[in-house]
Amino acid sequence: MEPEEANKIAIKRSLVEDGEEQTESEQHKKIKLSETGISSNQSGTGKHTEIIEGGLQALPSRPNENNEKEDEEEIDNAAHEEDEEGDGDSFADMMKYSLVEQDVGITKFVSSHQGFSGILKERYSDFVVHEINKEGKIVVLDDLSVPADNEEPSEDIFSVLSAQDKQRLEDLQHFKNKEDSVAIEVVEDTKEKRTVIHQAVKSLFPGLETKTEEREGKKFIVAYHVAGKTALANPRKHSWPKSRGSYCHFVLYKENKDTMDAINVLSKYLRVKPNIFSYMGTKDKRAITVQEIAVVKITAQRLSHLNKCLMNFKLGNFSYKKYPLKLGELQGNHFTVVLRNITGSNEQVEQAMTSLRDIGFINYYGMQRFGTTAVPTYQVGKAILHNKWSEVIDLILKPRPGERGYLVKCREEWAKTKDPEAALKKLPVKRCVEGQLLRGLAKYGMKNIALAFGMIPRNNRLMYIHSYQSYVWNKIASKRIEEYGLKAVPGDLVLKGVTAVPIEESDVEKHTIHDIVMPLPGFDVLYPKHTIGKAYEEMMATDGLDINNMKHKIRDYSLSGAYRKIIIRPQNVTWENLVYDDNKIPLVHTDVEKLEGIPLPESSKDGKYKALKMDFSLPPSTYATMAIREVLKMDTSIRNQTLLNTVWLR
Repeated sequence: MEPEEANKIAIKRSLVEDGEEQTESEQHKKIKLSETGISSNQSGTGKHTEIIEGGLQALPSRPNENNEKEDEEEIDNAAHEEDEEGDGDSFADMMKYSLVEQDVGITKFVSSHQGFSGILKERYSDFVVHEINKEGKIVVLDDLSVPADNEEPSEDIFSVLSAQDKQRLEDLQHFKNKEDSVAIEVVEDTKEKRTVIHQAVKSLFPGLETKTEEREGKKFIVAYHVAGKTALANPRKHSWPKSRGSYCHFVLYKENKDTMDAINVLSKYLRVKPNIFSYMGTKDKRAITVQEIAVVKITAQRLSHLNKCLMNFKLGNFSYKKYPLKLGELQGNHFTVVLRNITGSNEQVEQAMTSLRDIGFINYYGMQRFGTTAVPTYQVGKAILHNKWSEVIDLILKPRPGERGYLVKCREEWAKTKDPEAALKKLPVKRCVEGQLLRGLAKYGMKNIALAFGMIPRNNRLMYIHSYQSYVWNKIASKRIEEYGLKAVPGDLVLKGVTAVPIEESDVEKHTIHDIVMPLPGFDVLYPKHTIGKAYEEMMATDGLDINNMKHKIRDYSLSGAYRKIIIRPQNVTWENLVYDDNKIPLVHTDVEKLEGIPLPESSKDGKYKALKMDFSLPPSTYATMAIREVLKMDTSIRNQTLLNTVWLR
């Protein structure tokens, strides 16, 4: 291997455009990156990966639905789903103008080992995430059986209706036809046959009721709406046994789909609204993830039937309970990550992983928190806090250097005409942030921009100001590490219950760096009682904001603040050095493979390549990106990887 090649790291992404009913296919793009060991006093240069909850964030991702309580899935105010026109070169070109770690305050490391390179995401199965539930148990899929239930309808309900009957019933359910009922003739009429048809209609098409009618000497099952359009979102109460819990909880195993996409697929096949599902946290797309889901009054049998018709999903561990799941209830996530083709010696790996286990990593907000284009989300957030609505609109809608695809024409039209309706016509996908904002401007006009901005879903809007909070936190956290190192000092903050209190001189020896928290700026937090407290004030003053006045004219945008630990020490840290010859062989044994009795391929004892397999658990709102950054000593910005050495393999 040439010296130049030895100093490079490749990270593969799976960029999958998937349809709900299509088998997912993988397009892998490999990015070779320069390996540079970065010391704690150097600015960020080097390599890239972005992982959170379940994988690489090469493309803009969906918004987090609960800022601090659940797992992070960040928004980018550019195209959320870039169209297929954007090839590898155009994506790389756009990334030249995006952020680097230093731009968002990610500049320090806590460990002293020498960095090394490795390939992350050679396969998306190299990144596996298991949710940790509210009882602290790692959620696994290990049982596909359906709980015994005497009132469960028979398996015949899935085959008794013809495809034509199902289509007519679906049209009726969704009010797509002019008739107010659908009649199904009972061939070979028996009471048992009629019962199965009744059960099939009620089970497969929530919101429909059935009755038996005789017409010209023939028996028909007549389906009709029992309670109008609201019935579709609220399955019939009278058809559910009172002795059974109203919520069917199950474990969802998914590959290469984010949580919301997965729920949309399940909803489509079950013919129900997505809002009858609940979950504790969202999981990212580019990974294998396992999490608990709850759904209102859908039987385990119906859910289990989906295993026969869905690819890259598996549902199991069914149980009936009286309560749904709530966002933020999880205790965290357990990660299994494989870094392939590592260049570090066994000694380097041992040093890196021992440091991760014993000391941990700086709890920075990862790069995906700030967007992937030339306009960082924190800049939009700052404009919102300033109440500068024209600037907010400009930042979101203005043309961006290097950007390709359907958003370019939309942005150009807006820059030229400032006509929201004309710009909307250039936008084929209107459910992105830009489309929602333009619809708002078309509806409310340029004199009511704050109202128009409200057309964007609340969680997306709040992500902008949360991004600014995160930007401040990162910057000040680096300054805290630089000023005082990895020890507790008088004036640092620790939590007593939910209240932050400063450490007194007499109590310093009772605390370690792992106890220290730092505030996200807001009107209801305490700031450190040393120079770092002043640093908050000075930084925000430079941005034109008053740290003592974080309440906004619009209540949604008032920031109360929160506390975040400065150092996270992962739990359940283990690691293993592996060798292999074939890049395609799996190195992680998945839950489904275990269920199906598929063994891992035997690894070669004299393989050409080395891999590091690492396991660790993290609390919610913590970025696995930053843990892996600490191990490899690499910059995680997309800009660095594309500027250094980008080779797209199609």
